[in-house]
Amino acid sequence: MNLLDDSLPSDLVAAGGIGAALRARFGALARYAAQAGADGILFTCSAFGAAIEAAAEQAGVPTLKPNGAMFEEALDACATLGRSGRIGMVSSFAPSVGSMREELEAIARRRGIECSLRVACPPGALEALAQGRVQEHDALVGAAAQELRDSDILMLGQFSMAHLRERIAADTSLPVLSSPDSAVRLLRKSVDPASSLPS
Repeated sequence: MNLLDDSLPSDLVAAGGIGAALRARFGALARYAAQAGADGILFTCSAFGAAIEAAAEQAGVPTLKPNGAMFEEALDACATLGRSGRIGMVSSFAPSVGSMREELEAIARRRGIECSLRVACPPGALEALAQGRVQEHDALVGAAAQELRDSDILMLGQFSMAHLRERIAADTSLPVLSSPDSAVRLLRKSVDPASSLPS
């Protein structure tokens, strides 16, 4: 089941931050999903971490932020290096970068893993995608990924980039994580630990 409120990103920009009204909307979405029979909830916009955390307390079912699982997997990779890991992230929605950085750093501190994060935000990529210029979006994201080739692992910061994971991995010769792939793996385990569904 998919619930879409596509005005949330623009409303966040207009509001200048996550306030009570946006938190209430996320709570309403989570409660609706749970009441409709969802066994788990995955929110897909990376700029609303605090609102999603508040909604999770109301949902009564496993509720994930979009990037938490991807961050955990990136840190798993860093933990094997024997040195501070270099994580690269491409984000097409600049307002999400601050909260994503804070979330990654908080998880790293909790786990005692040293890492650094570099972010590339390709100007115009999200606008191109919104206007149906998918090839332009993909080219801009691919070029941004090339700027991060000295990383140990790359993350794609928006769900809308997930279709580029294999292509960017081939072009950069780096392991590449996408938020939906990582999140779905974790949500499957959260909802049904014995799940045998493929990753």
